[in-house]
Amino acid sequence: MRIPILKPLLPLLAAGILTGCSSTAPKIVSTPVKNIDSIPLKVKDLTDAQLKNWTNTDLLTDTIPGMSVDRAYAEIIKGNRPSPVIVGVVDSGVDIDHEDLKGVIWTNADEIPGNGKDDDNNGYIDDIHGWNFLGDAVEENMEYVRIYRRLKPKYEGKSESSISTADREEYNLYMSAKAEYEKELQETKGTMEQYLQIQQQIKMAHEAISAELGTEDYTKEQVSDLNPETQQMGQYKSIISQIQYNVDENIPTALEELADAIEYYEGRLSSHFNLELDGRAVVGDDPYDIKDTDYGNNQVYGPEPDKENVKHGTHVAGIIAADRSNDIGLKGVSSNARILVVRAVPDGDEYDKDIALGIRYAVDNGAKVINTSFGKYFSTNPEWVIDAIKYAAKNDVLIVNAAGNEGLDLDSNRVYPNDQDPVNTTEIANNFLTVGALNYEYGSGLVADFSNYGKSNVDVFAPGTKIWSTTPNNEYEYLQGTSMAAPAVAGIAAIIRGYYPQLSASEVKQIIMDSGLTTNATVIVGGDTNNTKKFGSLSSSGKMANLYNALILADQISKNK
Repeated sequence: MRIPILKPLLPLLAAGILTGCSSTAPKIVSTPVKNIDSIPLKVKDLTDAQLKNWTNTDLLTDTIPGMSVDRAYAEIIKGNRPSPVIVGVVDSGVDIDHEDLKGVIWTNADEIPGNGKDDDNNGYIDDIHGWNFLGDAVEENMEYVRIYRRLKPKYEGKSESSISTADREEYNLYMSAKAEYEKELQETKGTMEQYLQIQQQIKMAHEAISAELGTEDYTKEQVSDLNPETQQMGQYKSIISQIQYNVDENIPTALEELADAIEYYEGRLSSHFNLELDGRAVVGDDPYDIKDTDYGNNQVYGPEPDKENVKHGTHVAGIIAADRSNDIGLKGVSSNARILVVRAVPDGDEYDKDIALGIRYAVDNGAKVINTSFGKYFSTNPEWVIDAIKYAAKNDVLIVNAAGNEGLDLDSNRVYPNDQDPVNTTEIANNFLTVGALNYEYGSGLVADFSNYGKSNVDVFAPGTKIWSTTPNNEYEYLQGTSMAAPAVAGIAAIIRGYYPQLSASEVKQIIMDSGLTTNATVIVGGDTNNTKKFGSLSSSGKMANLYNALILADQISKNK
């Protein structure tokens, strides 16, 4: 386990940086980006450089639906310095030693590193860069699996008519969880078996074609020119041609990706759906007792030496705040964010208790923006998380939340966490901003095929397909999901709060929604070409988040306060 060694004066110096800087808001004379429906569609594929930076692009100048980040820095921000803003990343953990992140990690100036004491009396010993609410836990069940296992002894084999009125709600939860478990388990087994069969077919075809052509790195043209002398070789050529044209021209690379997919589904079977797994046992708390708070540790990079378990959180942190002052990796959206790490999301579904306490921890330690790139469709104690969201609202903290990746309409399907649900449509607080994911293709494919949406329950969209960002051990990788869209917006929020601290969390939320770009385009939803909707109907704002416009609007509103 690698624990960072800090010089005694480092926390004090870092605190000075955080509290001693005064922001200088830019003098804005720019005009907002608009009238995007008149721009031509981009017909050429993105270059590698464009793909790695597409979040930062400008739709008008680049014809790529990014957030105009580079344009905002070049034309509006320039040399003006916003005050540092603490951004809580409630996630799987973060590699705080990453070359592109170590300079932007929050440091708790009230703790003396490594002395084994709770110097600031907040209940968390040596919480130098945040807190790990999972302890040494990594693998975990899905929530509906935990519900099914926990309630099975009480309700297995019982009919609805035999259940008392007092137990009816719990029984219905058990039956729903059981049905979801059985459905997802069978689908996962079926998918993995299908992938295994495809893998075997491709391997056989690849070996045969390689032997025929004398190389493993053959091209589409070489396969196309091949004249099979047997029916079997003709089948092999057909298989390889399909993979080359639809997946990857390089078959060894395609086989690696397929092996990764099989490993993912094998992992799900051994952890997410494993009724024998008690992932929480190593933590030592009661996850269903919100008052049991003496657990976890300060190892925000997780318990595993290879740090693979914190890939998701490290990627999210990089999108928000990867160091813009160096020439390595990438440039995060925000130059002023300081990442406070809350490790609360395992490989599986998160516990409501960890999320509730994690949000409160971030709030209590000065976060003004919190990113929550996770979600689930079953919850045992949603009231704890709701209370935490309200606590954040009371303390003027904006929560930026990922909408989810199932291609669902959230106005008909409840996801946790959220600030409202399909039945109770009144928002519980005005500080909760839910983000859907965009694709880099402007036009009918604008919305990521996996992204959830909802006229009431999703607020805005942002880049979320194939996003380049930091991963553990000084590496970088493309990941995608609404998990990547939310931190892009959290980065915008951090910049606004750094320049205009007089604006409240709810005002920043509204600014991001109101200042976005809208389009009259009809887009494909859920990856189904037969399901198309007007982009403006997919969220409450009907817009794409845009830093350039957000700064212009924030400046206008701040002058009127």
